[in-house]
Amino acid sequence: MCGIVGYIGSGNAEKIVIEGLKKLEYRGYDSSGIAMNFDGKLVVEKRKGRITNLEEALEKASYDFGNCHLAIGHTRWATHGAPSDVNAHPHFSMDHRIAIVHNGIVENYLEIKDRLIKEHGIKFVSETDSEVVAQLLSVYYKGDLEEAMFRAIAEMRGAYSICAIAADEPDRIVATRKDAPLLAGIGNGCNFLASDIPALLKHSREFYLIENGEVVVLTRNDIKIYNSEHQPVTRDVFHVSWDADSAEKEGYDHFMIKEIHEQPKGLTETLERRLGADGTVKLDGIHLTKEDIEGFDRVYIVACGTAYHAGLIGKYAIEKFAKIPVEVDVASEFRYRDPFVDSRTLFIAISQSGETLDTLAALREAKSKGARIMSVVNVVGSSVARESDDVFYTWAGPEIAVASTKAYTTQLMCMYLIALYMGRVKGVLEKAYHDRIVEELRAIPAKLEKLLEGEQVIKNLAKELYRIEHVFFIGRGTDSAVALEGSLKLKEISYINSFAIAAGELKHGTIALIEKDTLVVALSTQDRLFEKMLSNIQEVKARGAFVIGVAKEGNAAIEEQASRTIYIPECMDEVTPLLTVVPLQILAYYIAKERGCDIDKPKNLAKSVTVE
Repeated sequence: MCGIVGYIGSGNAEKIVIEGLKKLEYRGYDSSGIAMNFDGKLVVEKRKGRITNLEEALEKASYDFGNCHLAIGHTRWATHGAPSDVNAHPHFSMDHRIAIVHNGIVENYLEIKDRLIKEHGIKFVSETDSEVVAQLLSVYYKGDLEEAMFRAIAEMRGAYSICAIAADEPDRIVATRKDAPLLAGIGNGCNFLASDIPALLKHSREFYLIENGEVVVLTRNDIKIYNSEHQPVTRDVFHVSWDADSAEKEGYDHFMIKEIHEQPKGLTETLERRLGADGTVKLDGIHLTKEDIEGFDRVYIVACGTAYHAGLIGKYAIEKFAKIPVEVDVASEFRYRDPFVDSRTLFIAISQSGETLDTLAALREAKSKGARIMSVVNVVGSSVARESDDVFYTWAGPEIAVASTKAYTTQLMCMYLIALYMGRVKGVLEKAYHDRIVEELRAIPAKLEKLLEGEQVIKNLAKELYRIEHVFFIGRGTDSAVALEGSLKLKEISYINSFAIAAGELKHGTIALIEKDTLVVALSTQDRLFEKMLSNIQEVKARGAFVIGVAKEGNAAIEEQASRTIYIPECMDEVTPLLTVVPLQILAYYIAKERGCDIDKPKNLAKSVTVE
């Protein structure tokens, strides 16, 4: 949550920081602000709402932006304190000599706040935990912001990235991180800080990834990193290969629909990088031997939200292809149920950003108990990736929309490849069956292109249905897992009350909610379960439901039961999730568009969840 940008250089710092914040607005958009150093005087402007509100305030101000060579900025997803001008970042110290921006949560802020009030007479003006950081720095500040930062973070518990500037030090920015992303961009006569790469791609492709507990000091011509022992750290440069256009809309109305259309490319990239000339799966970055795989008596897949839904398909694939029992757990619950994890456990963490704090905490818990850690992530060099034994990258490219689409389908592809690899190496998956699945996976991108060409049919359906307020998604087998993802896509961007349930569970209580004109989306893509799904459709139709059936081409019998039908291209049951989810993504997008929703920035949500 929250986005941070910092710049020190030759001038126009305000413009560079605001541009960067716009690239990070998907991380939080409740409020935004900027702190600038004008020849030893700190100036802060911040406004509730979108960055355009901040820009309007800056346009009315009389600052000499051309001479501003240092600034830090922030776009907020509210945790402590409602969205407001006062609670927006940056936050000042009481004497207005230090300003900070903060991403994350200071868990013991009340304890620190109480001490600062009692012992130092500090007066707080906001409801946030973040203001504590500014006030604590001011107490320790004796002319050296770097030293004050080390002393402050020694007292703080939680997850955070912090950037700070001091009026008396107009030539440097000091920053730190713990379990929240932070990177330093290398410029020419200037340097940068940010929460994520897209903020800085216009200016740099060379970055230092800051590690937990480190403090980084930026001047115009240097970036110095210090570990928790105050010792200098030598860090390899991380080079970004993807271009800035990947983080732009390129003519699409929203990032979400652009990213839906990028899925064939993402799936091709994710698959073809991992296939040898003979069609065998080669997991780059993963070194599991036959002995390793045979030594696992269980697999845990742990993730949040959309990634959790990908894990449900991963469970199906690993159990079917590798014959190892799998549990899928919500990361925020994993640590609190005393899971059976030991050295015979393979723990798979799935995260688009690689910074999801709940997933990271679960990973560390499993690692402390001796589990082998594998991660499936999209962001190279992210925290989850760096703390894993094995890393499998999705190669989806940057995903900007808060509602995940291409990250989900590339995560599915990764789970299929991992399962196939484990099954073949273990010797429990017949080669002919393996080769047939690989052939099916290779055909998916082209089939997906064909499916996307029929987008207009779904767009027209959205025009018919966008006024609904309650939706049920049902399915059996892997369709029940895809139903969860389809329901999530709809609710998070259209704010429609959407619910997903295994179709066989309807009659055990939930069918009581089905009444005339209730919309039910019935996923019926599993050939062996098709007749049972037709029976479930009849059950809800008998109670007046309006049913959208989703089935494979050729299964026309569904049209006799469903009110409307969407077809996916013919494929094996095992790989249908890669296709089935896409019409649901498109339907959610166009329903939200018809309702006038802010699709890329849905209310109360942010892209990277770095708080528990």
